[in-house]
Amino acid sequence: MAVQLTALLIFIAIFAIATLREVHVGILMFAAVCGVGVWLTEMPLADVVGGFPIGIMILLVGVTYFFGIAQANGTIDRAIQATLGRVGGNAVLLPFVFFALTAAVSAMGSPLAGLVMAPVGMPVAKKCRMDPMLMALAIGTGLSAGAFAPTSLFGIVSYGTARRADIDLSPLTLWAVAVIANLVLLIAAFLIFGGPKLVERRGTFSASIAAASPAPFTFHQIATIVSVIGLIVAIIACSLAGLDADVGVLSFAFGASLTLIDPDAGRAAVSRIDWSTALLVGGIITFVSVLQHMGSVDLLGDAAKNVGVPILAALVICGIGGLVSAFASTTGILAALVPLAPPVVASGDIAGWALICALAVCSSIVDVSPVSTVGATLVATADREDRPRMTSLLTRWGMSMVVIGPIALVGILVLPGAL
Repeated sequence: MAVQLTALLIFIAIFAIATLREVHVGILMFAAVCGVGVWLTEMPLADVVGGFPIGIMILLVGVTYFFGIAQANGTIDRAIQATLGRVGGNAVLLPFVFFALTAAVSAMGSPLAGLVMAPVGMPVAKKCRMDPMLMALAIGTGLSAGAFAPTSLFGIVSYGTARRADIDLSPLTLWAVAVIANLVLLIAAFLIFGGPKLVERRGTFSASIAAASPAPFTFHQIATIVSVIGLIVAIIACSLAGLDADVGVLSFAFGASLTLIDPDAGRAAVSRIDWSTALLVGGIITFVSVLQHMGSVDLLGDAAKNVGVPILAALVICGIGGLVSAFASTTGILAALVPLAPPVVASGDIAGWALICALAVCSSIVDVSPVSTVGATLVATADREDRPRMTSLLTRWGMSMVVIGPIALVGILVLPGAL
């Protein structure tokens, strides 16, 4: 047990050191796990390196390259302009429109890409006399919803890690849970932060805010939209047919087609590949695979099971995920905590897919806290006089999700299967 605990302490220490020194945790993890695997467990180096998640890396690289083309040729910006132009002057629709737009952008590989909507949405909220908290939460919940799409980072990490742990989790099920949970949160925010007042005064905003007479889509942009639709249809069709769609390979295929049509955008997209996240996830999952080999993950899982009640163990894991994610990388937390699910569900009292869905969403809905990148960006793009209030309210909202998220999601998803 001493060796397993030592490895766990090294794992935690690397997180702490990387945070304090502001260095890439994935690089530190990969370097450290080679030493841990060889010296503490006497694993051959080839076996240690073999734990690197090649499949997840292909997913991340393929998806970020494909949607990098959509960004490089202006398709994403043009689609946003067209959508805003169709809203007209109805301010009541704006929170839901920005939720949908942010979710769409966030679903295109990198969740944080959804933050491009913040500098657009916050001024719009000001001009139409909407509470900036409502717009901030519309963007934050939209980002979280889109992040769990089969084509986006949180979804890729969650269902990819689940499958490595032999837990059957449909990517579409995970996405549906994330969308529904975040829509419920948006409706709650609408009711709390001035939505009814917008309805009462039938709030409108200046037509100058909407995109007026946007330029038509170019041939390259139309081809990109067709490719995006083709990718989505292919994923859904494979799922309905009971096939395991390789989103990464599909993304490479559609991306290769687009780069032949638009070589300039293809070259520009190479620099948009999210290598940093690929290394982050790769380093953490490689370390976790060694911890699994050593029995350290089972040790943690047994500790959770020893709580006595499986539902309480699920609450503890989801609560830890939410609390730590509010201050650290959500991607890293998902990669580190999802492997804790198998020991907890081993008794058969808890459905693995339900626990992972609950854990994943709990780890994401706290990201509007101002100490996270999402929350900090939302505060920074608001008017200066609104920032103190938003900082206070987003802190309360984010920290409340640490408690509300696990109770609600475990109660709705996990509890029915345990009864």
